[in-house]
Amino acid sequence: MMKSIRLLTALMFLFVPGVTAAFGQSGGPGHPQAGSEPAFSASNKYFTDMLLIDQDGKSHRLYSDLIKNRIIIVNAMFTTCTSVCPPMNHNMEMIQERLGDRLGRDVVMMSLTVDPATDTPPVMKAYAAKFHAKPGWYFLTGKKENLEFALRKFGQIIQKPDDHTTIIIIGNDRTGLWKKAFGMAKTSALIEVVDTVLNDTGAEN
Repeated sequence: MMKSIRLLTALMFLFVPGVTAAFGQSGGPGHPQAGSEPAFSASNKYFTDMLLIDQDGKSHRLYSDLIKNRIIIVNAMFTTCTSVCPPMNHNMEMIQERLGDRLGRDVVMMSLTVDPATDTPPVMKAYAAKFHAKPGWYFLTGKKENLEFALRKFGQIIQKPDDHTTIIIIGNDRTGLWKKAFGMAKTSALIEVVDTVLNDTGAEN
């Protein structure tokens, strides 16, 4: 129960806008031992199974289908963005290449639109093709209220599309390690952060 509470506290603190701490490191909360079942319960309660729709028109439950037992890499974007979204998604594409066959198996990438009225599944599919998205990289849209809920859980809630952040969230649901990274950073620097989460074992430091 204590590990469950610690993980939930870490998630709530991590996704408060403006907080840039990395968890699971020395002195950081929310890093339970790997295989701790209560951690999954805390994550499930935090994220819930809000329905989102991918670029192929398929519905996914946020926690059970996309997050549970996986490493996730998440950013916010919209298809008509011409400033930060293209370079940030280029970095996501490079991360995709780094993941290799782990993508879609134990790692999931999620790009959540902040403009669901424009970004329908066909629009998202055409946009995903620009970045050579492979199975396991989901460009997610859906009902406005569902997207707002998911974005809020990832600390990405905004008032208008142009206000979205360039923060990428990397989380390991198995171990409880969650980190933030600047999506416009050099690709090599981003991959270093991703690797620390990918390789996390859940051992206490």
